[in-house]
Amino acid sequence: MSSSGSSATGLYTIIVFKFVKGIFFLSLAFGLYSLVDNDLPEDFRKLVHQLHLDPEHRFFRDLEVQITRITPTELIKVASGTVLYSVLTLAEAVGLVFRRPWAGWLALGESAFFIPIEIYELSHRFRVIVLIILIINTFIVCYLYRNRSRLFHHPMRHDGGDKD
Repeated sequence: MSSSGSSATGLYTIIVFKFVKGIFFLSLAFGLYSLVDNDLPEDFRKLVHQLHLDPEHRFFRDLEVQITRITPTELIKVASGTVLYSVLTLAEAVGLVFRRPWAGWLALGESAFFIPIEIYELSHRFRVIVLIILIINTFIVCYLYRNRSRLFHHPMRHDGGDKD
């Protein structure tokens, strides 16, 4: 087996990915919180106008109808859930930086959880972004599982004890 100082480029890539994902979702949550007191349909109409899109196009009319159904309470719930997900992702990243076994298993489990959902989505409607996410999650699961003992052993433990 490799020593604790061995290359872990895959792990560092996963850590960067998790940090970026965590920051993205945290930013998204704050953006959602900022919209709670807004008139969402009016904001949507202004955005469509600023982007010089046809507001009479069926897609935009249907989207506006959906936006009018969003209540402030629902927006707060989605934003809160997004904050929780971002905190989980950032905790994974920090744990991976310190090579904590719990973080490896958490990252592995979280990534594995989404694979069947992504396959289902692709089987009903192919989208490149879903395929890319599926490939990333598959890489994370395979890499972390195959390298778990090399990446997540505790450097101070030499006796095979069960302390972290």
